[in-house]
Amino acid sequence: MENPQMKHLMKGAWTLSLAALIAKILSAVYRVPFQNLVGDTGFYVYQQVYPIYGIGMTFALSGFPVFISKLVAEARVPDLQVAVTHRALVLLTWLSWALFIGLTLFAHPIAVLMADPELTSLIQTVAFMFLTMPILATARGYFQGIFDMSKTATSQVVEQLVRVVVILLAAYWATRAHWSAYQMGAIAMSGAFFGGVAATLTLWPAYRRRFKPLRFAFPGLTVYRQLLGRFVREGGSIALFAAMLIVLQLIDSFTVTRGLTASGVLMVTAKQLKGIYDRGQPLVQLGLVVATSLSATLLPSLTTAYARRQEQRFVQTAGQLLRFNLALSLAASAGLVVLMPAVNWLLFGDTAGQFALQTYVLSIVFVAMINAYNAILQSLNRYRRMTWSLVVGFVVKMATNQWLVATYGTAGASASTLLALGVITLLLAVQVPAVIGRELTKDGFVLKLIVITGGMVGAVWLVGTVIPFGSRLDAVIQAVIGVVVGVVAFIGGATWLRLLTIREVLALPFGRRFLKKIVPRG
Repeated sequence: MENPQMKHLMKGAWTLSLAALIAKILSAVYRVPFQNLVGDTGFYVYQQVYPIYGIGMTFALSGFPVFISKLVAEARVPDLQVAVTHRALVLLTWLSWALFIGLTLFAHPIAVLMADPELTSLIQTVAFMFLTMPILATARGYFQGIFDMSKTATSQVVEQLVRVVVILLAAYWATRAHWSAYQMGAIAMSGAFFGGVAATLTLWPAYRRRFKPLRFAFPGLTVYRQLLGRFVREGGSIALFAAMLIVLQLIDSFTVTRGLTASGVLMVTAKQLKGIYDRGQPLVQLGLVVATSLSATLLPSLTTAYARRQEQRFVQTAGQLLRFNLALSLAASAGLVVLMPAVNWLLFGDTAGQFALQTYVLSIVFVAMINAYNAILQSLNRYRRMTWSLVVGFVVKMATNQWLVATYGTAGASASTLLALGVITLLLAVQVPAVIGRELTKDGFVLKLIVITGGMVGAVWLVGTVIPFGSRLDAVIQAVIGVVVGVVAFIGGATWLRLLTIREVLALPFGRRFLKKIVPRG
């Protein structure tokens, strides 16, 4: 019979995964009505500054809380757990105030570096959300560390809901009151702060009950120095991986508009082109929800297998993680590439920037594999080389982005992102033990997957030729039928070629029911 604590842990992991899934869907979906309300230039204004918010949100949501929960779990004794949480709060308070003051004072120079001084007010507005980061990160980390995932999950969904409501209200009133794109952007960015406050209020009563009666003695500078070292090495690694796509988007904020104007494009046109290029971000997020939602269910068992020294089970689970992520991400990205004209028209009202967006959504495959390799290597406690792999990828993006944009337009930015992600994927893959890496090539998995994906692409392409579109309604019909045909073709091909093992099919939702239908009785 299973250990009750393990059942509690698995239930908590499911709760947190579900909340993360809801938050990701909200974060991706709101951009579509937002872009429809404010247009490509308004979308550009918002997306230029969004990565700054995104990094802060990641620190407070999935970066530092994960690390703090690890510190709390290591402490074991309740008094020590509370003490280490308080020390983390002190460090994060200093960090958040430094970021707030830095962004407020240097908002104008940062906006100038983004080639748009009018972004100054947006950067100053988003700086306020960093003031909510210390309590959010430490409270979430503490409750996760004592296996109480529900509070983190609730705060996560509340934060996104409040932020999305503020953003969409700002867009709606901007169109009614004829605000400038920058006025609208500043109000929309205030949603980050209000969302953080709302999330804090959901956590505060329980956090206050636990911490208010306590008094903490100063443990000495040595203790804080050691904790800071771990924050930089381990917490920094976790936070950077969680914010990887957002950091790449931040590099785009500093280089895409500048690269376009350097190639002779007028500034007003460059803003519009950047807004069109930014359409790719919600598409990638939605693709990643599809590609990684199932794999999230494997992470607790991966950590458990390593902790219990169950090597064979660890290798099997890690192999499943790699195979699921590669199969689902390749299917999602290939489907989006073929359906991009219809999806672009359906969501955004035209087919502008089609090639750049088709190139950009291929990053779903790389990000999904990076997430899988990252989970495996974190379970093995290998942080240093992982972090350096990420840094190398960022350097590649910084070194190539502006030149590729100046030469090939926004398609160059997409290519630069793919190049950076490809480098990170390769550097992480070589760090994974060979016995796990071989799971991808076992039983001809990659060759089968290529054949199945090719068949799926052909089937979806036929749908596009049979059902052309000239309106949003036509685009809806083509996209819906294309998705259904693609899913059926992929599942049919995977079943016929036995892409997944019986063990892997059983790990999927409804896998047991699916096997009963396709395996004859007798």
